[in-house]
Amino acid sequence: MSTVAEIEAAIEKLAPKDLRELSLWLVARLQPAESAQMLAAIDEAERSLAQEGGVPVEEVRRTLRKWITA
Repeated sequence: MSTVAEIEAAIEKLAPKDLRELSLWLVARLQPAESAQMLAAIDEAERSLAQEGGVPVEEVRRTLRKWITA
């Protein structure tokens, strides 16, 4: 079994392409899989957007400016 220090040393020797591949693998490994609740929430958001419409980007920008400067 390798120590963290040994793994870090090996990672520092990786080529950029291999480092990117390792990074993607780690992100996929550490992020939780899509849950049924998350997928249901996405479905509901899509349904709501289709039925009720969205918010114009100009309104979002105005509101965002208010939140940021408040």
